[in-house]
Amino acid sequence: MGIFSFFKKRNRYFSEEEKQQIVDAIRKSERTTSGEIRVFVESKNSFVDPVDRASQVFFKLKMDETEHRNAVLLYLAMKHHELALFADEGIYKAIGKEFWDHEVLLLIRSFKADRLVEGIVNCVVDIGKLLQEKFPYEPATDKNELPDDIVFGK
Repeated sequence: MGIFSFFKKRNRYFSEEEKQQIVDAIRKSERTTSGEIRVFVESKNSFVDPVDRASQVFFKLKMDETEHRNAVLLYLAMKHHELALFADEGIYKAIGKEFWDHEVLLLIRSFKADRLVEGIVNCVVDIGKLLQEKFPYEPATDKNELPDDIVFGK
């Protein structure tokens, strides 16, 4: 049993109810900010470094095209037991490395305790609070620039 034994599900990583919990957390978090949050889940990471893979996914999903450059991606490679948070330059510069490192640590703790969905939801909520502080919702101009659904890779 490895350090990330929380990744036990092979074909279906989340139940429909769990998927909805994650999407609901994204939608609720984005209601108070102009920022965007996405979750990307795949089986294996074809790159050596999960941050490099998260970066590739981030740009492939065109998350760098948000108006305020304030999108955040939570990347998970289930079989390789890897994760990364990747933030666009606007939000990363406004926050700094410490916040992201702390969120990754919290995710790992939740995953080790076999609370995968709870860890994802809590991370999304924390990111939403941070985005609200740095990039508040603008009623006159704000729009949902990116889909809220979970993206599943191969």
